[in-house]
Amino acid sequence: MTASSPFITLSNGVKMPAVGLGTWQSSPEEVMAAVKAAVKAGYRLIDTAALYFNEEAIGTAIKELIDEKVVTREELFITTKAWSNEIAPGKLEPALRNSLKKLQLEYVDLYLAHMPAAVNEDMSKAVNSPVEDVWRQFDGVYKAGLAKAVGVSNWNNEQIGRALATGLTPVHNSQVELHLYFPQHEHVDFCKAHNITVTSFGTLGSPGRVNFTLPNGHKPEWAPAPSELKDPNVLAIAEEKKKTPAQVLLRYAMDRGLAIIPKSVHENRIKENFELFDFSISQEEIAKLEKSKISQRLFLQDFMIGHPEDPFADERK
Repeated sequence: MTASSPFITLSNGVKMPAVGLGTWQSSPEEVMAAVKAAVKAGYRLIDTAALYFNEEAIGTAIKELIDEKVVTREELFITTKAWSNEIAPGKLEPALRNSLKKLQLEYVDLYLAHMPAAVNEDMSKAVNSPVEDVWRQFDGVYKAGLAKAVGVSNWNNEQIGRALATGLTPVHNSQVELHLYFPQHEHVDFCKAHNITVTSFGTLGSPGRVNFTLPNGHKPEWAPAPSELKDPNVLAIAEEKKKTPAQVLLRYAMDRGLAIIPKSVHENRIKENFELFDFSISQEEIAKLEKSKISQRLFLQDFMIGHPEDPFADERK
């Protein structure tokens, strides 16, 4: 019998597993095997996005798992995201319906705005669509029943505040880059104050990010960053608890009350990333881990430079 992920509860009462499988940079062939291995290991949350170009393969894997009675649809929590060209005016509902068709689902459990900055179809031009207008589209797909919850990714506090100020459906979840060397305390505190759950991506410091290329062919230049997996305090706690450094970093985020979505296509690593429920990281240990005081964003998303809704404009100064 595999362990089950604990849940975090969204403000509308939807229960979201605290541990999921991330699928960024997973090819269709890899992701089919990864999803099947993950669900059989106990995962119930699968995180994807239109940008990952693997929704169709994930949909096939989900259908096969359901047909084989490994899991029911109701037991699964599927997150996908609308890319910047899909949040432009009038684009969102058709984009979500297209994602649902690929995923072979009638609804997703969580639909996120992948970025706050709208662009045209080939990403060659910014579209000046304020986040308030973007959020009105998310309110529409939520009220249409196409998503059980809606949220944002890579939005800053001010942008989320403006979405909340519309008085429409609340923001249920914020998925952001968050890891030991970029702990995002201010953002987490802001979200907690507004009853918004937080999902951490890049929880292990995203060593695989250097292989990423945008749909328009642009390959970002990544800033060099120290490896959190080699942090002396991480190594010390891992040795003490007889866990891997990766498990310590994942549990660090969980014990801050966050959801995590570590990505892997290797069955042994997928299982390892789920073996998090027989230990914990205390507040004292969290303080010890954060002693480095490093705070470095790895994903500055330079395609948004100059956009009226660039969420990181202040950080670029």
